[in-house]
Amino acid sequence: MRAQRIQGLVFCATALAVAASAELVQRLDPQTELVAMAILIVILGVPHGVLDTVFARNLYNVRTAKEWVGFTVVYFIPAALVVALWQFAPQLFLAGFLVISIVHFSGDPSPGTPVFSRVFYGGAIIVLPTIFYAPEVTQLFSFLVGPDAAMQTVAALLYLKWPWLVGLVLAAIARMQSDWLSGLEIAALGLIATLAPPLVAFTVFFCIMHSARHILRTMNYFDQISLSRIVFTAATPMLVTVILSVAAWNSFGDTAIDVRVSQLVFVGLAALTVPHMAIVERVRLSGWIRKS
Repeated sequence: MRAQRIQGLVFCATALAVAASAELVQRLDPQTELVAMAILIVILGVPHGVLDTVFARNLYNVRTAKEWVGFTVVYFIPAALVVALWQFAPQLFLAGFLVISIVHFSGDPSPGTPVFSRVFYGGAIIVLPTIFYAPEVTQLFSFLVGPDAAMQTVAALLYLKWPWLVGLVLAAIARMQSDWLSGLEIAALGLIATLAPPLVAFTVFFCIMHSARHILRTMNYFDQISLSRIVFTAATPMLVTVILSVAAWNSFGDTAIDVRVSQLVFVGLAALTVPHMAIVERVRLSGWIRKS
């Protein structure tokens, strides 16, 4: 728990610094910013998902080569279905992606956080950027699903932005009464999601909060599994992910690079989030408390 609290403080400090400097530091050009943030997401964010192999081995007793092949096939079937949904029903894909992201991110706060607070926390990084950066959010969504679906989705988020901000502030205040750091994490997320450019805010949140906390909780859940063991276990699935990413990149043809990067990162995240949640949600719902 001490490591998680330190990680929470690091996130809060980073989020506050990035939010405070949003108007003071000159931004990179949009394409460079997109590529830079995508690289950070792949290097620092995606690896937490490949730890699903740790859960498969320890919770589902996947051991033999045959069992690993079966696990891999079952894992990638829903991922492939998500990609198919993106191809044939892009607006439904985007709506579904945003909803499951809210549900998934709501697992970040510490145990004891009310459902009310978790919902506003989980949706903050999705809804609040539309307060000051609605055109950028629309542009990013249009890279994924086209301009019409993007504008309709952002229009819906605009109706939610102020109620969501109020709800998040109340959630932070309420949580500070029992756990000041957890309340500060909620407040820090609200600040960076509102004030920082959307891609920068998402990258800081996804890498320094969501991914880092999942890795620390995994280490603690499996009896302080070592970092070296985690790296070894994650190496093979990470390599597979890289190979699939390269293949997907080459399949885009002459598509503009910013569209390619956006689709590769965010459609990829959507596809992998579904099987990832299927594996880890029961652990999250248990409060990361392992039954003896």
